[in-house]
Amino acid sequence: MTIQKVGVLGCGLMGSGIAQVSASAGFDVTVLEADQKFIDKGFASIEKSLAKFAEKPEKSGITPEKAKEVRGRLRGTTRREDLAECDIIIEAIIENVAAKREMFSALDKIARQGAIFASNTSSISITELAASTRRPERFIGLHFFNPVPLMKLVEVVRTISTSDEVFDAGVEFGRKLGKVPVRTSDKTGFIVNRLLVPYLLDAIRAYEEGVGSIEDIDRAMQLGCGYPMGPFTLLDFVGLDTTYYITHVMFEEFKERRFASPPLLKRLVLAGWFGKKSGKGFYDYSDPAKPAAQDSALRGIISEERNSTATHR
Repeated sequence: MTIQKVGVLGCGLMGSGIAQVSASAGFDVTVLEADQKFIDKGFASIEKSLAKFAEKPEKSGITPEKAKEVRGRLRGTTRREDLAECDIIIEAIIENVAAKREMFSALDKIARQGAIFASNTSSISITELAASTRRPERFIGLHFFNPVPLMKLVEVVRTISTSDEVFDAGVEFGRKLGKVPVRTSDKTGFIVNRLLVPYLLDAIRAYEEGVGSIEDIDRAMQLGCGYPMGPFTLLDFVGLDTTYYITHVMFEEFKERRFASPPLLKRLVLAGWFGKKSGKGFYDYSDPAKPAAQDSALRGIISEERNSTATHR
């Protein structure tokens, strides 16, 4: 199968990253958004990223001239019909089953018959999304990691309906993007989140139980296990709201405590402390250069939670 034209649904953090690596690999890319302002914001992010790569062309392979070529292969639109001739359409919109199903169902009537549909979801069933179309055999998961231009991994997910030809095409497409594709099946969380989410939730539980401070737990996992960042730094980077949503999906699937959201995570999300993107999470990002651990505030939340639990016994 030959893929030449790529469609990307959504121009947020993940969508713009997928669009950038696709255009950098030589594909013509059309990005669909609900409003032009989101396209403008996403493309501005892409231009900033390309400019940063162009500062060190010997390392990135991106010269100012190539950056201009990459930008020339990108097109934004608010019309679904503009994706009609795409060979593969990759969805990276809000992590909501209903919204994704509606989008795929509508595009199924527009996209050419041979087009491959793919979702970048980190936790939603690919099979469930494929069921909203008349092409389940041409539906896969392509789970990229943030930031997409830097992270080498892509999980290629097949369902029981995915054809061998389409699955192999997804793996080859990942390679052409310069990624390292790993093959996995449509089990909730796939490979990475299946192993990562319990680790992150256990870090929160350990903190709730007083095992160590935020910074000490982060340092311990960095220096003791060689991780590039500690669990709380990673949680803030991914987004506490995103993690909280994923825990619900995974707990619903497995009904195991290791996938259940700890009380502290729920409290932070309800307070709007989503991590780096909101300015507060396990760290305070008032000074982005020197994030400050929120031990004092969070210990208060944990204490209130325990007092409340004791009162209701």
